[in-house]
Amino acid sequence: MKTTNFPYLAAALGLFLLLIVNRGSQLDSDGVTALPLLTLLIVNECAFFLCIAGVFIGGKQLRSGEQKFSLMSTYTIVTILCALLTVIFTLLGIQLWPL
Repeated sequence: MKTTNFPYLAAALGLFLLLIVNRGSQLDSDGVTALPLLTLLIVNECAFFLCIAGVFIGGKQLRSGEQKFSLMSTYTIVTILCALLTVIFTLLGIQLWPL
């Protein structure tokens, strides 16, 4: 696999893992989450590192200018989506962590 396609993969998996973390952290009537806390934290951390790698590789490819102009706007949007997902996973990790 070429590394130029990694931000697309990171964005898709990041959105899927965001769905898992959001659904798994919902409380039921007993006040217990659907997934155990450690599982939620591990999924959140893996998704964070996946998206940060997407931002790094996407930014590196955008600076190099190797992309065609027609694909540049889509690639930029996907890289920005990875950056937003990174921020979201950071905030979710802080929210999930028991203090």
